Amino acid sequence: MLTISAAEVDRALTFSGLVETLRTAFREGAVQPVRHHHAIERPDGAASTLLLMPAWTDFDAAGTSAGGHIGVKIVTVSPDNNAIGKPAVMGLYLLLDGVTGEPQALIDGQRLTQWRTACASALAASYLAREDASRLLVIGAGALSPFLAKAHSAVRPVKSIRIWNRTPANAEKVAAALHAEGFAASVAGDLETELGEADIVSSATITTAPLIKGALLKPGAHVDLVGGFTPQMRESDDDAISRARVYVDTRAGATKEGGDIVQPLASGVLKPEAVIADLHELARGEKQGRQSDSEITLFKSVGAALEDLAAGIAVYKALSTSQ
Repeated sequence: MLTISAAEVDRALTFSGLVETLRTAFREGAVQPVRHHHAIERPDGAASTLLLMPAWTDFDAAGTSAGGHIGVKIVTVSPDNNAIGKPAVMGLYLLLDGVTGEPQALIDGQRLTQWRTACASALAASYLAREDASRLLVIGAGALSPFLAKAHSAVRPVKSIRIWNRTPANAEKVAAALHAEGFAASVAGDLETELGEADIVSSATITTAPLIKGALLKPGAHVDLVGGFTPQMRESDDDAISRARVYVDTRAGATKEGGDIVQPLASGVLKPEAVIADLHELARGEKQGRQSDSEITLFKSVGAALEDLAAGIAVYKALSTSQ
C-alpha cells in the first residue's frame, strides 16, 4: 500500500488532466452512497464531526470491472483545533482494489480535496463560462483559492486574476504566491467594482451574508460558488439566482446542503425545475451549458464522493507506475 503525501499528490496531477478525468468520471458515473455524518461529543469542548464519503466504480453486466476501485474519504472537523494552531479539518483518502478489497493507497485528504474541488469548478466552467473569459475574481483567500485560480486558468484564457478577502493581507499572500508562479495575480480593491468587471467569479467562503450581489454582475459573467457548504451559509443573493441560469454538481447534494440553492428553493425564488443541469447531465450531453455570450450562469458545488474517487485513482495510477 502506498502512503501518498500532499507533495506527491501535487506531483501526480495537472489541472487540465484532472478536469478531463472528472469529465470522464461524471459521464460514466459511480456508486455514491449518502455520506455518513456523525457528531463526536466532547465533555470539555465543541463537538467534533466525523464524515465518511464512500464511492466505488460500477461493475459491468458480467460482474467484472477492469481496474475497479473502492474509495472512502475520512474527514474530521474539530472546531477547537484553531485555538491550538491546527487545521479544523483533517482528512485521509483510502483507496482499495475493487475486487479483492486490498488497500492500495492512503492519500493526503486535504490536498486531494483541494485538487478535485477546484477541478470540478473548472469542469463546470468549461461548459458555462464564455470561451473568451479572461478576467477572474477569486473571493476568499483560504487554502483553496490558489487551486481555483489555477484550475480556471487551465480551461479559459485567463489574463487577470484578482484576489479579494476581508483581510487584505491574506489576499496579498495568495496573489504573491500565484504571481511567483507566473500568473497575473493581484489584490482586488472594492468588491462591488470587481464584481462588475469579472468574467468569472469564483467564491470559496463560509459567509452567511451574501457577498456576490447579482445586480452588479455583467452580462456574460459566470459565477462559481464553492463555499457555503451548509444550508445556513450563502455566498450569493437572490438577484444572482434570479438573473442566472443555475447549475449544480449533483442535484441530491446541492439542493440539500448548499445555502445558495437551499434558501432560494425554500423561498420560491428558485423553482426546482430552474436548476437546469448537474455535472452528470452536462458531461453526458443530456443538457446544454451556456446558450449565449450575454447570459449569466451560476454553478453551485458541495462536493461529491465520485470526485474524490476519480482523483484518488488518478494519483494512485500516476505514482504506482512511476515506482
